[in-house]
Amino acid sequence: MNVVMVGAGYVGLVSGACFSEFGANVICVDVDEKKINDLIAGRIPIYEPGLNSLVEKNAITGRLSFSIDLKTAVAEADVIFIAVGTPTRRGDGHADLTYVYSAAREIAKHLKGYTVIVDKSTVPVGTAREVQRIIKEENLDAFFDVA
Repeated sequence: MNVVMVGAGYVGLVSGACFSEFGANVICVDVDEKKINDLIAGRIPIYEPGLNSLVEKNAITGRLSFSIDLKTAVAEADVIFIAVGTPTRRGDGHADLTYVYSAAREIAKHLKGYTVIVDKSTVPVGTAREVQRIIKEENLDAFFDVA
């Protein structure tokens, strides 16, 4: 199974490392080229017990990789997790879904074949429906489901 994590922060990196440990081929994609270069070099930007060894082991086996190339990663994906930041607005705690919706637009452009898209970011009820609408709007031929 080919899994793509869009976002290589805490959620995407930890989830990606765990899926690769279970045997999936995982690519963590991020727009932050420095972060991706650091991950390729084995520098982990966060602390989670056991994460360093999990990342190292699965990168060596080739089940876990890192890239800024969303187009190539999405084209080969069976499952895509949107694991981008959802900062909250000061005062009322409203989730800013700008990054989630932007990721959905970019993913839509490159979908090939049936793909499951998962909202892994912390999002309010109804976000999956909006992600689905955005993808359909961007790519009328896309064959996918959103969870």
